[in-house]
Amino acid sequence: MAAGLGARLPGGCASRWPRGRRLAHAGLATRLQREYDAVVIGAGNGGRGSRAAYLQQAGLRTAVLERRHVLGGAAVTEEIVPGFKFSRASYLLSLLRPQIYAELELQRHGLRVLPRDPYSFTPLLEDRSPPRSLLLGHDAAQTQRQIAQFSPKDAQAYPEYEAFMGGLVAAIDPLLDAPPADTAALGRGSLLQRLRALRALRPLLRAGLAMGRQLPRYYEVLTAPISKVLDHWFESEPLKATLATDAVIGAMASPRTPGSGYVLLHHVMGTLEGQRGAWGYVAGGMGALSQAITSAAAARGAHIFAEKPVSRVLLGRHGRARGVALQDGTEVRSKVVLSNASPQLTFLELTPQEQLPKDFVQRIQQVDTCSPVTKINVAVDRLPNFLAAPNARDGQPLPHHQCSIHLNCESTQLLHQAFAEASDGHPSSRPMIELCIPSVLDPGLAPRGCHVVSLFTQYTPPVLAGGRPWDEAARNAYADTVFNCIEAYAPGFKASVVGRDVLTPPDLQRIFGLPGGNIFHGAMSLDQLYFARPAPSYSGYRSPVPGLYLCGSGAHPGGGVMGAAGRNAARVALEDFRRL
Repeated sequence: MAAGLGARLPGGCASRWPRGRRLAHAGLATRLQREYDAVVIGAGNGGRGSRAAYLQQAGLRTAVLERRHVLGGAAVTEEIVPGFKFSRASYLLSLLRPQIYAELELQRHGLRVLPRDPYSFTPLLEDRSPPRSLLLGHDAAQTQRQIAQFSPKDAQAYPEYEAFMGGLVAAIDPLLDAPPADTAALGRGSLLQRLRALRALRPLLRAGLAMGRQLPRYYEVLTAPISKVLDHWFESEPLKATLATDAVIGAMASPRTPGSGYVLLHHVMGTLEGQRGAWGYVAGGMGALSQAITSAAAARGAHIFAEKPVSRVLLGRHGRARGVALQDGTEVRSKVVLSNASPQLTFLELTPQEQLPKDFVQRIQQVDTCSPVTKINVAVDRLPNFLAAPNARDGQPLPHHQCSIHLNCESTQLLHQAFAEASDGHPSSRPMIELCIPSVLDPGLAPRGCHVVSLFTQYTPPVLAGGRPWDEAARNAYADTVFNCIEAYAPGFKASVVGRDVLTPPDLQRIFGLPGGNIFHGAMSLDQLYFARPAPSYSGYRSPVPGLYLCGSGAHPGGGVMGAAGRNAARVALEDFRRL
């Protein structure tokens, strides 16, 4: 799986760390008690670790049990190649809710974010010297000049497009911070339950009012293929394809797939350093975010443990959750249990099936978790040198090196072709590649003169045509395809590779617990959002088992290092706890 780890360490890239070094985590408890008020299964995905801090702060003695040796789920920093520290799965930050930054005082606990400006670079393969490229950043005038290379009309339309999308984001944003209404209670609940459900509808009504007269156009963005939306605004293919990447990233979907517009919206909802839609690197890698949240929770008294895999949820009288059992047989009692694991793992493996309604189990079994993603982490001994933007003579990074670099993104047709190949069980021959080099802004991630490169690629089917598995040969063949594509844009890239770590969809499931390798714990399609996430009548974090709550990406509002599900679920659990 980690092909090439023993390849070489060039002279200029002296290793500073012993092989296999585990990156330490502050705040780990030393002794597991046998009883707590609350137990959290999994310390996953950085932001959702916040639930322990909120529970502990409210006075509940809380324990967090993580099965891996490193905390953070998919938001971890790991040294895969000696001397090179990778954000091994999740690799950028934007969506973490501003309330969590402030309430948990994450900066005081060491979190430092490195904003990127410019933020997007799309080089082209052209028979001209040099080939053109598209560089997008927060300087509006410079961005318009870049777009005008391809279409003056698009350059004029771009600010209006951004304002239009910003209006939709502003309308929907408050929905992220509250549980969806309990639709079942509206029809058959007690009077009190019905009143609570009606109150929970208020954010949805406010969102509709905020959209105002634009509601029909916004409805189209949420339901139409993103290609249709972008065709309305723009004519230049490099711009449309660059924007479309945010609509399909992490999704087994084409720009022509209905509803892909919401995935784009999900990726422009974040705020970084006051800049809406901005994305940045976490200093020290994504594991540093998990470190900061762990530190905040531990400072409030939470007990946090690594290498404590949970085997099942324990049930008491009346079928209520009363704690968990670990794989080593240890039982930890608690009054409430919150699961950051996927809905599939939580309800199909950890929870006794006889305690769950059959229709609920069927719904969870039918959740679409198909993932197109293969993540490749690469150690290199020099910066990539793109034909469209040659490196400086001194070898120092240029502005485009800090960006998300989009390759094979000359047109939406290319993206659709890559999707079509994977739909037939074949890895894309020209995969969509998002290439990031976080060590440009965070040099401590790699030895001097060297860099870590993150390749978020798609489309790769979870199962290959004919039922073939993703064995070592298949992994390496696909990685070679990706590297050959990069070589076309940046000759010399393959020769710069020191080592690589290839994570196909089955690897992402096995290592990080992502069902089907899906980074969102389930597709972010309209039929699996809001009232229906993870299943109708169970979108408010409570489950069919009293005292068991879902608080990870499989709950509302979905995936990304956001923290909203954890914060919301903690508030719901606290409300119930006070009534016990």
